[in-house]
Amino acid sequence: MAPGRRRPLLLLLWAALCVGPGLAVDRSNFKTCEQSGFCRRQRAIPPGRSPYRALLDSLQLLPDAARIQLLNEATKVPLMLELRGLRGNITRIRITELNPPRPRFEVPDVLMDEIPAEPLEVLGRDGDTLELSLGPGGPHRLLVTGSPFRMDLLRGRRLLCSVNARGLLVFEHQRQRPHSLMDIGGWVGRAWDKISALFHRDPPQDAPQDPPSENGATNEDGATGGADEKPPDNEEEPGAWEETFKTHTDSKPYGPMSVGLDFSLPGFEHVYGIPEHAESLRLRSTQGGDPYRLYNLDVFQYELHTPMALYGSVPLLWAHGPPGTLGIFWLNAAETWVDIGSNTAGKTLLGKLLDYMQGGGETPQTDVRWMSENGVLDVFLLLGPAPHDVARQYGTLTGTQALPPLFSLGYHQSRWNYRDEEDVLAVERGFDRAAVPLDVLWLDIEHAHGKRYFTWDPTHFPHPRDMLRRLADKKRKMVSIVDPHIKVDPDYRVHNELRARGFYVKTKDGSDYEGWCWPGSTAYPDFTNPEMREWWASMFAYDQYEGSTETLFTWNDMNEPSVFSGPEVTMHKDARHRGGWEHRDLHNLYGLYVQMATAEGQIRRSGGRQRPFVLSRAFFAGSQRYGAVWTGDNAAEWGHLRISIPMCLSFALAALSFCGADVGGFFQNPDTELLVRWYQAGAFQPFFRAHAHLDTVRREPWLFGEEVAGLIRHAVRRRYALLPFWYTAFYRSHRHALPVMRPLWMEFPEDTATFAMDDQYMLDRALLVHPVTEQGARGVHVYLPGKDEVWYDVDSHQQHVAPQTLYVPVTLSSVPVFQRGGTVVPRQERPRRSTECMRGDPYTLHVALSPQGTAEGDLFLDDGESFAYDTERRFLHRRFSFANGTLTASSADPQGSFPSSSWLERVVILGAPKPSSVLLRPPGGPETPLHFQLEGPTLTLRKPGVPIGADWEIVLR
Repeated sequence: MAPGRRRPLLLLLWAALCVGPGLAVDRSNFKTCEQSGFCRRQRAIPPGRSPYRALLDSLQLLPDAARIQLLNEATKVPLMLELRGLRGNITRIRITELNPPRPRFEVPDVLMDEIPAEPLEVLGRDGDTLELSLGPGGPHRLLVTGSPFRMDLLRGRRLLCSVNARGLLVFEHQRQRPHSLMDIGGWVGRAWDKISALFHRDPPQDAPQDPPSENGATNEDGATGGADEKPPDNEEEPGAWEETFKTHTDSKPYGPMSVGLDFSLPGFEHVYGIPEHAESLRLRSTQGGDPYRLYNLDVFQYELHTPMALYGSVPLLWAHGPPGTLGIFWLNAAETWVDIGSNTAGKTLLGKLLDYMQGGGETPQTDVRWMSENGVLDVFLLLGPAPHDVARQYGTLTGTQALPPLFSLGYHQSRWNYRDEEDVLAVERGFDRAAVPLDVLWLDIEHAHGKRYFTWDPTHFPHPRDMLRRLADKKRKMVSIVDPHIKVDPDYRVHNELRARGFYVKTKDGSDYEGWCWPGSTAYPDFTNPEMREWWASMFAYDQYEGSTETLFTWNDMNEPSVFSGPEVTMHKDARHRGGWEHRDLHNLYGLYVQMATAEGQIRRSGGRQRPFVLSRAFFAGSQRYGAVWTGDNAAEWGHLRISIPMCLSFALAALSFCGADVGGFFQNPDTELLVRWYQAGAFQPFFRAHAHLDTVRREPWLFGEEVAGLIRHAVRRRYALLPFWYTAFYRSHRHALPVMRPLWMEFPEDTATFAMDDQYMLDRALLVHPVTEQGARGVHVYLPGKDEVWYDVDSHQQHVAPQTLYVPVTLSSVPVFQRGGTVVPRQERPRRSTECMRGDPYTLHVALSPQGTAEGDLFLDDGESFAYDTERRFLHRRFSFANGTLTASSADPQGSFPSSSWLERVVILGAPKPSSVLLRPPGGPETPLHFQLEGPTLTLRKPGVPIGADWEIVLR
């Protein structure tokens, strides 16, 4: 704690709500599956016979879809199954109520433009099974079985995925609330008994098959179902119409409306994704424990290796193995639980038959079960077949990572909080004295006047524009926090406008929803309202956000939303949004909308010219289109350093490439070894920011002595030297949806040794990084993948042939990084204070030759801040290729044009034999001999001097 400063009262409240002894998360403040009524109900259903039957004779074959009615034989409620085969090997499965008494929430604003559908074709019917093609002449077929309902998706003769094979489809249909709780309990109890009975006994062979009602007739009690549905006097199903957790009661005016579905994945042992969890990259089986939970929550100093929900949710799961790569995207924004289990003995007859046909014995299988509180069933199967295909398919659906402004890929310095303007500028000067590059300084909640966002504390930050200009003079930027909880204060303009316009979230009774957060009594803007988002965006205009300039960017924290006084430290589920939707319908969307509106505000303030930078703690599918994310409130512990790698890899699989973790840990005080190792790891993660809690000691790099400062300086400078590589990788991610930071198996999909690795990873396709994450480490074991591939240590340039596990000795100054043979990595190696100071600096190309003596790479270059690369084609995209002893530079996209004063300073070729001469051949000019030097495996060519945007050849003879 800063000298003379008292801990804020609300911090004590937050700690009391969220943590237990030792300032670790208090799990009792967050629900388990057993405490979540719909999860408990669904999980109580054992695998078995499904109560659902597909009425195959109801098939409607439309130009872009097939529709088949489903019937719940317990309740006689009809559903509609809609199947679409989308271009690019994507299959969409939607299940909705055929005649709902009230619309169900369907997730908006996440999917991109409609993907063209392939025409479906009926290939045949064999008894109770219908066979459909998913596109003309394609390899994928879908078998739909009538009773019990299930679907099997095949590629050729291989079974890829079975849907409802375990009979766990649940669709709690809507019904009106009976007049008494006794009626409620009786009806729900009886319906549930009938459904459960179907899982435990065979129905009579001569039982009549009643068709669904054509007009969706309801019973006297308002239940949509068969004519014999009468509410008997049974005990109420707990949590069906009202649910209590601790001191909070959740009214459920529309009753139980959960949905669930199971997927069986034969041949797949490894599944990944569904961020965010503090978990290994490979997801564990949840048998015998809680499922993974997706429900955006403010969790204080989270524990590791638990399925507990954290700040963000992306319902995307990957499966990878010998069958290829498959993705399941579950488009639902309500609270969701995901069960994962392995299964080899419990396969269906079809699965065993396909095992036999494919010539193998019993193959492994992973079973995945999704359960959501509300909404419809809307699932996209991403059929790959390769990892890069699944990444592109998901990017086609939800968008790609926004191309960040170049400065945001540099180093960011933050803490809660820098005290005043002089403190900020003193820290900035300290970086210059220590010769540590810095691009951005951050301000947390204390900078605002009494936690009133869009304002500045008049005592500590009286001249914000002057402060920002002084930073800008040094080519640096600032980020200030703008949270989505608004202080209820009649003297606060932002609050008054929101209230006057009716833009706050409402309670179930129609008044403005209020809770407690950092400012005290707080209200919450309804970001689901497009008009509110328009207004919020307008607040970032320079004449609205007083003191702001074009070099001030934004951090959206606490946007789960965090409500200190709410259930599970978030908003009540029965709060109301625009259109009458309950918060339970769309909870996981809230944070995405906050970041969306903030990014739009930054774009508008510049007249549409400048790219935004917005960091968000909460996120959902599609958040990648609006900025960066981070792993939240971690701790200064070695375990938290280690977990940052699989957490960011999981983010990347969900298209959230711009991810990082608080360097040094948010809570607690790291020792110098941990701090140095965290800087080294952070320098090789996409978002690179140090951040710390207000009760931690100051930890600017120069405060620990020159030895530590030198180690940090070296790590940060390595980051800056690679900025051209980082920026190019982000451009590729933006254009082609490929993760910047990626698991090894994405590049080496057939190497089974990589499938469970998460302590090392690839950056783009060129660099393999293995951060040191063990205390006192003297060496690490690095696995070099790829049959007969060559890898080069980036420090020693020593060559290694894969596959092999290499023991790499380390000191406190080293972190193992290897360049893949066959790649070209561009660098800028002159130390500068910030990215803007590097403009016009020369480039060095590091060319690592493959065993065949070839290499390829590229460089993307633009102004680093505007949309002109897209709207005006103002960019350079250069391709570098080496073959037959010749390095060639050419345009990777001739449509781009950008004036650049940068030139080629050096070429470093790894794995080349010593030439007798080296010649530079500029187009239309005379050959020029180049000076070269060979040291061990490294050939260095000095000062070719050609413009980086020119075409040329360098020939080794």
